[in-house]
Amino acid sequence: MKNRIVIAREVNVPELFFKNEGRLAVYPRRVELDGREYTFMDGLRLIIRKGQQMIQIFDMTDGVRDYRLQFDTTRRSWTLVDMTV
Repeated sequence: MKNRIVIAREVNVPELFFKNEGRLAVYPRRVELDGREYTFMDGLRLIIRKGQQMIQIFDMTDGVRDYRLQFDTTRRSWTLVDMTV
C-alpha cells in the first residue's frame, strides 16, 4: 500500500483530455504546482452534487504515483488534494 501525503493546494491545469463514457467527459492531463509539472496517463472521475453545487473528484495516475484532484465548478478552480509517495 502506498503512503498518501496531503497537499490541499490550488493548482494550475493547463492541459485537459477527453474520454467518451457514454457522454464526453473532461479529465486533467497535466497540472503545475511550485514549478513542477505532473502529467497523467489515466484516471477515474466521481461527480458529487449538493443542491446546485457540483464538485468533481479525479483519481489520476502517471503510472508511478496516484493523485487526487478536485474541481469546484462554482469557483472554477482545481485543488490537488493528495498524492502517493
